[in-house]
Amino acid sequence: MSPSILFATLIAPLAVAAAGPASPSLGSPALREALAFHASFDHGLNADFARGDRTLYSYVNAQQREQGGVAGLPDGPIKIAKNEGRFGDALLFTQKNPGRPFFKDGGNIGYNRSNWNRTISVWLRLSPDLDLAPGYCDPLQVIGDNGDKGFIFIGFDKDTKPRDFEYGVRPLIDIWDPHRVGWLDLPHDKRPMLQVKRPPFDRGRWTHVVFTLEHINRKQAKPTAKLYLDGQLQGAIQGWDLTLGWAENSALLVMGSAYVGFLDELSVFDRVLTEDEVNALYQLPNGVADLYGQRDGASSSQRFPSLP
Repeated sequence: MSPSILFATLIAPLAVAAAGPASPSLGSPALREALAFHASFDHGLNADFARGDRTLYSYVNAQQREQGGVAGLPDGPIKIAKNEGRFGDALLFTQKNPGRPFFKDGGNIGYNRSNWNRTISVWLRLSPDLDLAPGYCDPLQVIGDNGDKGFIFIGFDKDTKPRDFEYGVRPLIDIWDPHRVGWLDLPHDKRPMLQVKRPPFDRGRWTHVVFTLEHINRKQAKPTAKLYLDGQLQGAIQGWDLTLGWAENSALLVMGSAYVGFLDELSVFDRVLTEDEVNALYQLPNGVADLYGQRDGASSSQRFPSLP
């Protein structure tokens, strides 16, 4: 079966009010039970809720990553931005830099080699054409112990104006590139990737990004990977064998590859959320903290300064 990818084009930013009120039945017990990880950045760098290690680590080169990283942020242009988050504080990347903050697995990401199902959610604020340096940019990646055995990303294309937003699930290299052509030299329709034209990112508003991973590594089922923006389904990667070959417990959730902008409310759920659940997540009045407790000292009021 030849790979197929569903594409979607966004013409204008999506209105928050258009989606209507969140469903309490979806916004509390069902989502709360599925929550595996949440970092609000309101109480520092470490995660607020985690099934594994809550510590935020970082690396600036491959050797440091292979050694497990170091706790905290590297010196440089990554910091907590007080009262600038979607809710409360946020992580701010002020310029392109080699530092890569990340969280480890140990139950947070839940990668397994038999049937991996996850939903990952994050809020971003930037104007890509104004804020990003030339080249590709991945605000968020899921990586393992070997890039040839899998690589997952959400990011911005380097060439288009306005920049396309992309979601890619790169499986074992023998699947997507048996002749070693190289990712950048493959036509877009030959990559296991979804593109969104004219995505609704802007300095003056927060954009909610959710991506799912369904039946990854399960031989008896067809894998699917979906992308949502502001609660609305944009498309799916389908028809591909999305088998990954990472070692157990090697997965990392990595932030800020060439990213310049704000990042907030990073969370992981231990199953594939439905479209209604994604929309309910998008509309939580105080963010993911609503699922497990009160957000102490946070304010829902927002200010939108220009990026440094």
